[in-house]
Amino acid sequence: MEYTPISPFMRPISHAHLRVVERPEASVPGKPVNKWELLRELSKAQAAFGVSERDLTVLQGLLSFFPDDALGGNTEMVVFPSNKAICERLNGMPCSTMRRHIARLVDAGLLMRRDSPNGKRYVRKHGEERVAFGFDLSPLYCQSEEVARAAEAVREAEDRVRRLREIVSLMRRDLAALAEFGEEVQPGLGLWDQFRDKAVLTARALRRKLTLEELSAFRADLQALLDHARNVIDGPETEEMNTNGANTERHHHNSNKESIDLEPALEKGGAAAGAPDVETDAPSADVEEADTRRVPKIPLHLVIAGCPSLKTFYQGDIRHWHQLFDAACHVRPAMGISASAWEEAQRFMGPEQASIVVVAMLERFADIRSPGGYLRALTSKAAAGEFSCGPMVMALMSRRSAA
Repeated sequence: MEYTPISPFMRPISHAHLRVVERPEASVPGKPVNKWELLRELSKAQAAFGVSERDLTVLQGLLSFFPDDALGGNTEMVVFPSNKAICERLNGMPCSTMRRHIARLVDAGLLMRRDSPNGKRYVRKHGEERVAFGFDLSPLYCQSEEVARAAEAVREAEDRVRRLREIVSLMRRDLAALAEFGEEVQPGLGLWDQFRDKAVLTARALRRKLTLEELSAFRADLQALLDHARNVIDGPETEEMNTNGANTERHHHNSNKESIDLEPALEKGGAAAGAPDVETDAPSADVEEADTRRVPKIPLHLVIAGCPSLKTFYQGDIRHWHQLFDAACHVRPAMGISASAWEEAQRFMGPEQASIVVVAMLERFADIRSPGGYLRALTSKAAAGEFSCGPMVMALMSRRSAA
């Protein structure tokens, strides 16, 4: 039978507790940690520690009794409010409910009871020494690094879901566009109706909150259909079709040369030039809003032709807009563009145009002092409706022709 130790006041001590107490670093003062930032991180990683929102509400109340903003250092981390004071701080939570949540925090190894001989909570001074009985917050502090790692893992998982969701949304739009194009060049095939139906069903599914596994399944299905559509379309008349498609898409508007050709901004160091490469103001994550965005008028094959450096850093095929988006997501961190700048660009430009801007910046990367600042500047112009990515790519094409 496993032995469960108890406290002096006959309360069981959890084994999660013992693991914290036995950790060598738990007794060594370390770098102070802001208690509210730590609570926010724990809220993000709560599933990893088996605590609920209500448990964290009680923990927040206990933290409010700790006088300093920072946990750690040489400060004793024991708070000793009465049950009545805690419940008042928690907007009248019943005492029995409060005790239940505290027990869960103790079981999770985030809190420790330091019971006095009579079970009451108080602080007593003996000369310069101070002895406190109550709730010890040091287990929370000792696990601050673990909490931060768990929170970061949750954010990374959320980011993977967001990115995959966007890719699936773009693939759905690619499939719908190919169905329309296929109907024009090879009318009468029932295949195009099947592709349109799949695009519609996918759009409906994206209105729900899908898991990573569900999104991966949609991605695999759509990729197979896109490949099938390309194989059907790319027959003996491929060159003629591509030419017709290029002529259809070759219309450009909003050709503000000063903001698009990269030259003035790049020579000044990037961010000074002003604004985004956007033709839309709809958030990229929302399916219904995403459908209102305008797909770039410039053909994808011209983007790839104007940005050959991308092939050096991304080995995958780029035949659809969702693949360009995946490539931009791949090279963006190496270019020093922050996740927040990238998300903002997608929000105001749409993922396709934001991807064009990133790969175009990669082509002139040596000339840009601050890629993140430059992207934010372009995003500002996009938000004001003053930017289009078409002339930006055409400027790169002109430079290649002149070289």
